[in-house]
Amino acid sequence: MTRQEAAGRDVVLIHSTGQGAAGWERVVRALGERGRTAHAVELMSDPGLLAADHAEHIRRQVGAVAAPVVLAHSGSGPLLPAAARALRASHQVWLAAWVPDPEASFLEDTNRHLRAAFHPDWIGKDPTEDDAVAAAFLYHDADEATLEWALSTRRLFLPLGVFGQRLPLAPEIPSAYVVAAHDRTIRPEWQRRMARERLGVEPVELPSGHCPNVSQPGRLAALLVEVTDARDVDTGRPARQPPRRKGTF
Repeated sequence: MTRQEAAGRDVVLIHSTGQGAAGWERVVRALGERGRTAHAVELMSDPGLLAADHAEHIRRQVGAVAAPVVLAHSGSGPLLPAAARALRASHQVWLAAWVPDPEASFLEDTNRHLRAAFHPDWIGKDPTEDDAVAAAFLYHDADEATLEWALSTRRLFLPLGVFGQRLPLAPEIPSAYVVAAHDRTIRPEWQRRMARERLGVEPVELPSGHCPNVSQPGRLAALLVEVTDARDVDTGRPARQPPRRKGTF
């Protein structure tokens, strides 16, 4: 199988700062039902690690895959360009994820845009320690049984070394941005703005809260397959071309 034929058959899933790899369990299953092999990586919360270190850690976990789709969720967005390059990805997917400003670190960027980017009631909350906060802000669109499961998947991932870096994007690798339209953490309007202004793409949307991997795994998996099938690999297509499909998925 050539690189072009294999591209996108593997999907690498990078968890958020408040959930571990276990939070992808239902998406992994849903992707498998659609003929994709998913790799949910577990990240190390070591403040000394930089983006390149995490990218190498991800590459070693995933092993030999050809041109995967690489997805990052939420506060792990700053890791995505380095991980996508390390894996020679065919596509980057930003799931309600922070897109780095190459001229500012994550800490500088979030402090500068704190009120515009985040719902005010979310600021200062820790969903990994408080079940009520997690239920109200992360999993508010999940049913009771799903909520119970989701609470068991939480863990704190705080890549402080990465958050202090000014990180380049990877514009040579096509991007898609998925807005969580009912997000109570990162404002949906800020997600749309990052997609358009920082990536140059028109976002697609899921009618979900911040964690569609929990509440809508099947719809998220179907969207990822669509992104995979829509991408052009090694054809010279400009990486900043908007995806062919707009609006709500």
